[in-house]
Amino acid sequence: MARPTTRRPGSRVSRTASQSAPSKKSRTNRPVAAGSRAAAPASRKNGASALTTARKKAVRTGQKAAPSPAAAPRLTFHPLTPDRWRDVTTLFGPKGACAGCWCMWWRLAAPEFRQGRGEGNRRALRKVVGGNLPPGVLAYAGGETVGWCAIAPREAYPRLDRSRIFQPIDEEPVWSVSCFFVARPYRRRGVTVALLEAALAFARSRGARIVEGYPVEPRGGTLADPFAWTGFASTFRAAGFREAARRSATRPMMRIQLG
Repeated sequence: MARPTTRRPGSRVSRTASQSAPSKKSRTNRPVAAGSRAAAPASRKNGASALTTARKKAVRTGQKAAPSPAAAPRLTFHPLTPDRWRDVTTLFGPKGACAGCWCMWWRLAAPEFRQGRGEGNRRALRKVVGGNLPPGVLAYAGGETVGWCAIAPREAYPRLDRSRIFQPIDEEPVWSVSCFFVARPYRRRGVTVALLEAALAFARSRGARIVEGYPVEPRGGTLADPFAWTGFASTFRAAGFREAARRSATRPMMRIQLG
C-alpha cells in the first residue's frame, strides 16, 4: 500500500487456526482457517474487571466513563483468488484502499507505481490475483469483506531490497507480510491479529517456513491507523513474532518460524 506520500490504513485484530491449502477447484468455498473465532484480549476476565473498576471510579469522581469497546466480530478467511476479485474491490473502494495504491507499493518501482496510481495499479493487482499464488488473505464478517492482509515470498516485493532499513537479514528464504487494510467500522476490534494469523496459516500451507514483517513501533506508543499500514509491532508480537533486526528506531523487522 502507499507510503508516507499518502495516508495508509492500518488496524488491530483477531485469531484463526491453520488448515491445509485448498485445492484450486475448491478454493472459493473453503476458508483459509477453520475456527472463525474472533480474537479476545489476552485476559478477558482481567480486562472486564479493569473496565468495571474504571467505571466505578468515574462515577465517584463525577467523570464520564469511557464507552465499552465494540465486540470483536466473528471472522472467516479466504485467499484472494480471481473469484473473489469483486470482494477486494468492494473493500478497497474507488480509492484503492488509499490514494490509488491498490496494494502495489512494494511490488512496483517508484516511477511505475506513480504512473499507475489509480486504475493502472488496479489493473496490476488484478493481474497478480490471476497468477498462480494468491497475493494475500481476505477477512469476512457476516458475508461482508472487512479486512485484507498481503503476504507473499519476499521476492514478490522488490522495493524491500531497495530499502536501506529492510535489507535481507540473511540468506534464508522468507515470506513477507507487507500490508493490512481493515474497513473503518471494524478497526480496533481484533481484526488485524486474526488476519495475520490467517495469513500465517495460508503461508504455511504453501510451504513457507519463515515469515517476516515490517511493522511500526512509534516512539510515543500511538500512531493514527492510516500511517500503520504495515501493522503495529504489538500486533506481530501477539501473533508470535520476535524482533530479528532493527535498523530504524521505529521500524523493527520481525520474524516467526513456522516449521
